[in-house]
Amino acid sequence: MTREAAAQIFENIALLMELRGDNPFKIRAYRTGAEIVESHPEDIMRLARENQLDGVKGLGEALRDKLHELATTGRLEFYEQLRGEFPEGLPELFEIQGLGPKKIAALHRELGVGSVADLRRVCESGEAARLSGFGDKTVVKILASIAFREEHASEFRIDQVCGPAMTLLEALRALPQVARADVCGSFRRGKETVHDLDFLAASKRPLEVIDAFIALPQVQSVIARGDTKASVHLEDGLQCDLRVVSNAEFPFALVYFTGSKEHNVALRQRALARGWSLNEYAFTPVDGGSGEGVPPVHEEADVHRALGLDFIEPELRENAGELEAAEAGRLPELVRLENLRGVFHNHTTASDGRASLREMADAARDLGLQYLGIADHSKSSFQANGLDERRLRAQVRAIRELNDEFEGEFRVFAGTEVDILKDGSLDFADEVLAELDYCVASVHNVFNLPEAEMTRRLIRAIENPHVTMLGHLTGRLLLQRPAYAVDVPAVIEAAAATGTIIELNASAWRLDMDWRWWRLAKEKGVRCSINPDAHSTRGLQDVLFGVRAARKGWLTRRDIVNCLPLGRVELALRAKLERA
Repeated sequence: MTREAAAQIFENIALLMELRGDNPFKIRAYRTGAEIVESHPEDIMRLARENQLDGVKGLGEALRDKLHELATTGRLEFYEQLRGEFPEGLPELFEIQGLGPKKIAALHRELGVGSVADLRRVCESGEAARLSGFGDKTVVKILASIAFREEHASEFRIDQVCGPAMTLLEALRALPQVARADVCGSFRRGKETVHDLDFLAASKRPLEVIDAFIALPQVQSVIARGDTKASVHLEDGLQCDLRVVSNAEFPFALVYFTGSKEHNVALRQRALARGWSLNEYAFTPVDGGSGEGVPPVHEEADVHRALGLDFIEPELRENAGELEAAEAGRLPELVRLENLRGVFHNHTTASDGRASLREMADAARDLGLQYLGIADHSKSSFQANGLDERRLRAQVRAIRELNDEFEGEFRVFAGTEVDILKDGSLDFADEVLAELDYCVASVHNVFNLPEAEMTRRLIRAIENPHVTMLGHLTGRLLLQRPAYAVDVPAVIEAAAATGTIIELNASAWRLDMDWRWWRLAKEKGVRCSINPDAHSTRGLQDVLFGVRAARKGWLTRRDIVNCLPLGRVELALRAKLERA
């Protein structure tokens, strides 16, 4: 059993225990266990098989025993018994916006709801609206959430596919028959969600590669198998397609199968203007042409070079001006993960995080970062155990004491993720915010305002000189909740006018502000901060997803404040307040 599967079982146990009304400390223990299993630096499943988990902090004896059982047998008797108490589809209800454990328990107890299909039925019949705590408005929201979920049912977030993509790619590259291999499609282009994964391999023995691919342990079922192609499903339903070509064809196939379709059409038009036809296999002369002048092609960049273009990074291939920029030598040098010097907007156990202040700081130092920005929730986010003024000031003191220990080699910035209230005012007074190093302002409730009112709400918050950054601008949760109505260009204009940084929330659930808006923000002079919104030490690594999105938005390290070294980022955080 993989660590990902074991972590998911622990998370499912926590959900089912919530439905049963079990001790909240036991529920939290399983959630902590899921996090530890997922993020432990060693091969934790090997440690579990060998009964060597005693030194793993945070795993009690009961969880160690259960992890050993999972690692050695592939199943967990406790989990099987717990699942038997509920309908199989009940945990899926947690994916529906507007439903928490209490509402799900009531639906199950009073109306026998055991699946999303049951939920739709009782909402449409009016039965759900008659339950205590529901009502017509709640039911309308639930039905909208079900519809949104079904609309995106065949899509996967980037965090769901990144692990399988790299695992399968490594397996392909390890095959002695494979000369080179890569992942193509929307995953390679850095899209925030994907429908499937497209793999490409070069080999003289394609049948052997196909046979090895469909025999991989991650493969649940084979959809189709041919001499040079195969399609499979993994355990979670993710479809993976493999195409095997010759080594000479590989550069052309890599361009073609990376896409996008619109980008490829534009490339073919450039090829035709030179008397060549471009497809997934080669440049060939157009009918009647000699095909002279085609340079040798060994790598993907040679295809671009032959067409008079600089190499275009995969993330930019959306036919949105990248060919013109490549022809003119004006492509940006896109930000890379190693350019980040620190991260802001991170949570601790003081609000709804799973790691302490010191644990978060130590994890950031282990990643080689120079600084870490803490921004726990403010008091209006009661569901996230938000801090009031007294608790916030106590945290600031703790951060200052921790910084004294670091003696300038590393710095923790004291901040807050302050709620933007319905009227655009903030959850903390200005005199409280003035005591902090920085402030992220975010919307966490009342998402149904008309566009003009929501836009005024955000702009009023931005106009506060103590608001350093605007958090997750549109409030979307990918594949779960759509963005609220807001005039994004107007908000960008306000950020430019006030010197407010806009975050690119790197959580794979958000990736907000969307990559499609960053070129406009860049043109207006708005700076970006790639913030992991980490709720655990592992969550710090979500900046990888943020960097992918930033690259897709044409951003360079000069556009991103947390690419600045410690001394300069301190000035950047104070810049707005000093100009006010």
